[in-house]
Amino acid sequence: MASLKNIKLKILSVKKTSTVTHAMEAVSAVKMRKSQERALAGRLYAASALSILERLASTADFGRHSLMRSHAAPSLYVVVTSDKGLAGSLNSAVIRKAESSILGDGSDNAARKANAHIVAIGRRGAEYFANRGYKVVMRKENVSDSVSESDIFEITQQFLAKHKEGKVSDLYVVYTNFLSTFEQEAVCRRIVPITPQSMAEMVKNIRPVKGKYAPSAEDHVEKKPASYTVEPDADAIVESLLPKLVNVALLHAVLENKASEHSARMVAMKNATDNAKEKARQYTRTFNKVRQAAITREISEITSGIEAMR
Repeated sequence: MASLKNIKLKILSVKKTSTVTHAMEAVSAVKMRKSQERALAGRLYAASALSILERLASTADFGRHSLMRSHAAPSLYVVVTSDKGLAGSLNSAVIRKAESSILGDGSDNAARKANAHIVAIGRRGAEYFANRGYKVVMRKENVSDSVSESDIFEITQQFLAKHKEGKVSDLYVVYTNFLSTFEQEAVCRRIVPITPQSMAEMVKNIRPVKGKYAPSAEDHVEKKPASYTVEPDADAIVESLLPKLVNVALLHAVLENKASEHSARMVAMKNATDNAKEKARQYTRTFNKVRQAAITREISEITSGIEAMR
């Protein structure tokens, strides 16, 4: 049977762990709300750009722009994970989603790997794909919560340059979509070739399904864009608009993943805190039983001694 001293040390250790995990839970809750607000703040910009794109779809010859069509070249996958752990199955879900999208049914894995270039945002994804023979063309680690559009533009520029040279074709982004505080979903979205439908889906999913920021009934009413006077011409507008849409889509994915990361870590730390408190209660009950047994034994010994003296 464990000694009282060892049990007491375990109780103190578990209580200290509970204090740390509770603090991490509170910090993650604040960061989650800030990240969610930042993701929502970009919704107006994305929705306005989409409105322009839909208006110009009937006037500009989209088929002439390279971002509107595919060609025979490897695909670029932007995989968004976190740098740190303690976030449940967040990173593993994204990695599984990316790998299943790349490998498909699992036949001819070597050729499929060669046909996929990886841009890894976050240390977890970068290490996983680099250690398994994938071609990781760019790594971005230690991405702060205050990530801006200019921070992501480096990735967009590299893709646009390679796409223009014909070295890559389609662009996919794999990240964790924030549905609610307790629910996140790993998704793989194709950004290029750009279509109004794919951009509309992106804008629609900026808002979570549940919670304070969930869309209201008014948000589901379609609002037709106002008429535009296009200067200098529609093609020039499309040439400027499409790269910005690609960048906004990538930034949105990073912000969504940040909100999901902090939410998953908050839930994981809450579960850890609850488990630590339960463990402390179990150790306390064990401590009381062992102490009671020791007291009973001492009383029994004293009583036996008294009886022997008689």
